[in-house]
Amino acid sequence: MLVLSHSFYKNCTLTIFTTLKKPLLALLIFTLFASCSKQANDGGAIKEYRQWHTITLNFEGPATSEMAAENPFLDYRLNVTFSRNGRDMVVPGYYAADGNTGDTGADSGKIWQVKFVADEEGDWNYSVSFRKGPSISINDAPEAGEPVAFDGTNGRFKVIATDKTGRDLRAHGRLQYNGLRYLQFAGSKQYFLKGGADSPENFLAYQDFDGTYSSDSTKTFIKSYPAHIGDWKTGDITWKGGKGKGIIGALNYLAEEKMNAVYFLTMNIGGDGKDVWPYVNHQNFERFDCSKLDQWEKVFTHADKLGLMLHFVTQETENELLLDNGDVGPQRKLYYRELIARFAHHLAITWNLGEENGPASFTPHGQNDAQRKAMASYFDHHDPYQNFTVVHTHAALKAREPIVDSLLGYKALDGLSIQIGNKKTVHRETLKLLNQSIKSGHTWVLFQDEIGPANAGAVPDDVDPVHDTLRQEVLWGNLMAGGAGVEWYFGYKYAHNDLNAEDWRTRKNLWRQTAHALAFFQQHLPFWEMSNLNDLTSSENAYCFGKKDEVYAIYLRQGDHTRINLEQNTGKFHVKWFDPLKGGPLKEGPQLLLEGSGWQDLPKLDDNQDWVVLLKRA
Repeated sequence: MLVLSHSFYKNCTLTIFTTLKKPLLALLIFTLFASCSKQANDGGAIKEYRQWHTITLNFEGPATSEMAAENPFLDYRLNVTFSRNGRDMVVPGYYAADGNTGDTGADSGKIWQVKFVADEEGDWNYSVSFRKGPSISINDAPEAGEPVAFDGTNGRFKVIATDKTGRDLRAHGRLQYNGLRYLQFAGSKQYFLKGGADSPENFLAYQDFDGTYSSDSTKTFIKSYPAHIGDWKTGDITWKGGKGKGIIGALNYLAEEKMNAVYFLTMNIGGDGKDVWPYVNHQNFERFDCSKLDQWEKVFTHADKLGLMLHFVTQETENELLLDNGDVGPQRKLYYRELIARFAHHLAITWNLGEENGPASFTPHGQNDAQRKAMASYFDHHDPYQNFTVVHTHAALKAREPIVDSLLGYKALDGLSIQIGNKKTVHRETLKLLNQSIKSGHTWVLFQDEIGPANAGAVPDDVDPVHDTLRQEVLWGNLMAGGAGVEWYFGYKYAHNDLNAEDWRTRKNLWRQTAHALAFFQQHLPFWEMSNLNDLTSSENAYCFGKKDEVYAIYLRQGDHTRINLEQNTGKFHVKWFDPLKGGPLKEGPQLLLEGSGWQDLPKLDDNQDWVVLLKRA
């Protein structure tokens, strides 16, 4: 492999894999050197990239390795400043061994990389800072250390429009928090509702990732996803001559079921699974496994193409004091910097500060309020893309409420990853939390990411094929309160649970009901303009979500009936019906129009099943 150094050629980056004989290779190198030098000096054609596509810049620096005495992760700092129209974005880089380590498995080399995604079309410039010094990578002072190697390199490139369509995130742009109840894509301007898998939490404990093993001597199981190998498709990414088909196929299946999110821990040392971490081993928190992380990156890149949000859960309740005793100290800063440098460019990210964060009866030693805020603040100040940031809550109200109350109004936290033990309280709790956040002046995005009890959660289809309670109380309970969607947790009592799940088909019926709900909201409702209006219905069991005098959606359970208060309305409403169990197009019922003011009877269908009544102004 030949990498042309930016320190000499400025605007030229070129990687060549070759088996050419030495004389011919020397001639080729000389020709390339002359060509790049001329182009840089003569202002030749500017390299073109596409908006929302990942741009990878390689830089040749000092030869080193993951375990070198001078730590390449800690004692070198690569920052690249990308500029356009007076706006600067400082993007951290990382040590990449030989630059292709996911395929080669190399743990040494002289390549540093930075990954960047441009959010605007037009001309961009970049300038490089590469400095060396003790622990400099976690030192924010620009002049810390001393400049080395390719420091001072600069270049330019042009960004043109994306060529992607459909689910591919590059067709929609970055998913952003804009101070509203829902995330929004910066490119397509579409609002996002989540449906996805919360289990297995150790999704990344996969046998085809380098350096992946269980640190628990009593546990040898590592995932292979055999049920999903057949879901891998010709042309999909692999590494090392065909590895990765199981995990790539698993993501394919999730996307085929029209889900758009996947949850995973990036570090569970001392936690439940004890089989996922970014380090060279589970005892060294200063050295990172370059090939493993490059293989993670391949999987995450495939997820982008499928339209899947990447839900990074950075720690568990059992290990939240593992790094710096819970502080944002040297170990935690290095961990977060590596996550940001390697993965923040992906277009739909949730940074989750930790599963079940904070003390509770079963985990009395946990992080405190100041430590939680310091973690959120670190991502707020160091992630150049300002990706969505949440914290995962405890299930019990007694443990959850004090922590949540202390975070209300804190600007660096964009929402909550909610865990609730009692399914029947999801709607009420979501509505309460949303109203509290609005009142605080900093509206949260609220995802229902784990449902209890812990031994059950979302049980397999062969145990409960219909999932009435999950559909009514959790899925529609969250959405009709103004929540932003769900991920499904698999309880430990059942097969394919939160630690050993390898087949997502075990919950096929649940994925489909989730997809039906998301499709209804996306296709038929201006949900970002709507709010909960339960007080306009006469039934305590009905959910009402609407925009007054324009559109109302009323969820009725199994033959339930209700009246709706149209207040001072003077117009007519079309009446349509939606089947939340089977989905499909809207249906016509016994009454096509509803008119009048005040309390009106909603028409009733005779069959004993759930229905959603949709009223739209004629």
